[in-house]
Amino acid sequence: MPVLLCGGSGTRLWPLSRAQYPKQFLRLLGEHSLLQATLLRLEGFPELGRPVLITNEAHRFLVAEQIREIGIEADILLEPAARNTAPALAAAAQWCRQDGQSPLMLVLPSDHVVTDIAAFQQAVALGLPHAAAGRFVTFGITPERAETGYGYIHRGAAIADGFAIDRFVEKPDLTTAQSYLDSGEYYWNSGMFLFRADRYLRTLSRLAPDIVEPARNAVDRARRDLDFIRLDSEAFAACRADSIDYALMEKTDDGIVIPLSAGWNDIGAWDTLCRSASADFNGNTCTGDVIAHDCSNNLIRAESRLVTTIGLTDMVVIETADAVLIAPKNRTQEVKKIVEQLQRDGRTESDLHMHVHRPWGSYQGIVQGERYQVKRIIVKPGKRLSLQKHHHRAEHWIVVRGTAQVTRGEEILLLAENESTYIPLGVVHRLENLGKIDLEMIEVQSGGYLGEDDIVRLEDSYGRAI
Repeated sequence: MPVLLCGGSGTRLWPLSRAQYPKQFLRLLGEHSLLQATLLRLEGFPELGRPVLITNEAHRFLVAEQIREIGIEADILLEPAARNTAPALAAAAQWCRQDGQSPLMLVLPSDHVVTDIAAFQQAVALGLPHAAAGRFVTFGITPERAETGYGYIHRGAAIADGFAIDRFVEKPDLTTAQSYLDSGEYYWNSGMFLFRADRYLRTLSRLAPDIVEPARNAVDRARRDLDFIRLDSEAFAACRADSIDYALMEKTDDGIVIPLSAGWNDIGAWDTLCRSASADFNGNTCTGDVIAHDCSNNLIRAESRLVTTIGLTDMVVIETADAVLIAPKNRTQEVKKIVEQLQRDGRTESDLHMHVHRPWGSYQGIVQGERYQVKRIIVKPGKRLSLQKHHHRAEHWIVVRGTAQVTRGEEILLLAENESTYIPLGVVHRLENLGKIDLEMIEVQSGGYLGEDDIVRLEDSYGRAI
């Protein structure tokens, strides 16, 4: 059973990664997002069975939409509270054992890059018999440099195709990291694991019963909601927060590390993305509409407009529709400080893009003034917005593509391209796409307050708060 951990905020990849659209959902290195690429590299392991994805309330529809795009079906468990990896995996193990089976669990972060898929699959294949025999397998990345940003695993005695785990080591200073690299006995801790579900629960019950019992209760009381499995919030909140590393891996004598050299990258900051991306003959990695004159060794990304640079070296330039980041490559870890400043100032740029995804489609801010704003709205075929009203704004809707069914008070309207309607302040309304192509509309809002929290939902098809 592949188990993908789909949490995390990826703040160091701001402004592309935001709290409501973090890095695992981004297409950083091709046509697929990091989450989609993680699932796709599992092709060839049908014995692992149906994937289980663990995410939170805020990202549930993003997860569902991204796996739908690549034609993969999965169970999606919703964590009601953040409790780190040990409780999340305890819930996943309990979920997959409900039918009395005890499958193998291949635990993968959903936001890592692996460029050599064949090498990755070979390492997993080497780990399967060890996990089936009851060992806890982790995959240690063969280090390529003295890295201070990763934890390490020191290997012990050789075991067929791998090594016993001597100890886990916290992030070292540069001198220590260099000594690890020189010794050849240390691996980066990848956060990837392989073990039997029953073995994990039994061992964790002994080492951390305050995690296993609440997680078991959370699964026993779980309920289905559309495509999701909602873990019981009260039971799961009782779990002690801890990582699998601390709660189990550092305490068991049955751990084994399989060396892995597969072009792995956790893309912890913008500078690390360059290690997995292709560059031009000047060392520049450019994405989007970019003109770089007399520039070398830069990462330049344009999301919404032309970006031009002159004479830059070893810099990162990231442009989105509402924010631009410019920083030296060697200081991109400090992007987190920018995000913290945005949060203190109460600015939405830390959380949302101008292009915002919703379970029914998406909307994009175009322009905003003192008492008005304009949005582009896309509603997917067969989808509809909530039945709602607003206390502070009126809305004009103009259809530019597709056909809209509009509920406006007691009226039901059918609008084709180039037709429009007006929703007065306080009137109950709903927008639906009954057609087979995307419905595209322009919405003009006017009023004294235009915030997204001025929505009073009377009925919703997606289980959102009313």
